[in-house]
Amino acid sequence: MRAEDVRRQLTTPIGAPAYPPGGPYRFTDREYLNITYRTDVEAMRAVVPEPLTVGDPLVTFEVMKMPDVTGLGAFTESGQVLTVEHPDAAGEQAAYLHAMYVDNLGSITSGREISAFPKKFGNARLHLDVDTLVGTLDYRSLRVATATMGYKHQLVDEAEARAEITRPTYALKMLPGYDRHPRICELVRSQITDLTIKGAWTGPARLQLFEHALAPLADLPVREVVSASHILCDLTLGRPAVVHDYLGD
Repeated sequence: MRAEDVRRQLTTPIGAPAYPPGGPYRFTDREYLNITYRTDVEAMRAVVPEPLTVGDPLVTFEVMKMPDVTGLGAFTESGQVLTVEHPDAAGEQAAYLHAMYVDNLGSITSGREISAFPKKFGNARLHLDVDTLVGTLDYRSLRVATATMGYKHQLVDEAEARAEITRPTYALKMLPGYDRHPRICELVRSQITDLTIKGAWTGPARLQLFEHALAPLADLPVREVVSASHILCDLTLGRPAVVHDYLGD
C-alpha cells in the first residue's frame, strides 16, 4: 500500500476497518430515557475539568435505544451527562460527557477516535414493562444502574424536548503518545442542530446506582430526582470543535 493510500485511511485494521468511512452518522427513531438528579457538588467538581465550572450539581443518567444508525446498525447506550458552564458562554447551560457505555465496537471506536465520546464496554437496555419504561446498565454480569419512569404520563412541549437534546456538549479528547505522555489533550464542543422530535413525555421516575470499581456511576450519588423525560427523535450528530488545548501555552 502506498503512503498516500495509508493517509486516506480513517481507522485500523486496514483490511476490515472498525467503523465505516463517511458520515455524519444519522440516527432514526432514537429513543431516550433521561433522568436528571442532583448530586454532591464536591463529587461533581472532582470530575469536571477546567475551564468548565459546576453550579447546581445536576447529573443526567441517560439510556438511548438506537435501532437504526447509518453504518453502525442497532445498539443501546447509557451514561452520565453533567450540567456545566463554560466561561466564554456565561449563563449557558451545557452538558459535559462524563461516561458512556455501549456494546457496539463501531460505536465505541468511532466515538472515541472521530469525536471525543468517553465510551467503554457495557450492556444497556431500554424496554417497556407493562406500564413502566425501564432503562438498565450492566457492566459485564453486574447491574450498575436501574432507571424507571411511568410510561407517557404527560406530554412534554416540543420546544422543551428540543432544548434538552440540543444543548451544547463538551467532552475530553485524549490520546497518549508512545512514551505514555499525552499527545492530544483537548476540550471539544459539539451541538446537535439537525433534529426532528417525534414525541416527548414525562412521568414519575426513580434511579438506583450500584457501586462498581470499573463503572463508578455511584460516585455521583442520587440525592434528589429533579426531572425525567422520554423522547423519540431523528437526529444527526454535530461535528466537534476544539475549545481548549491542555498542551498549549
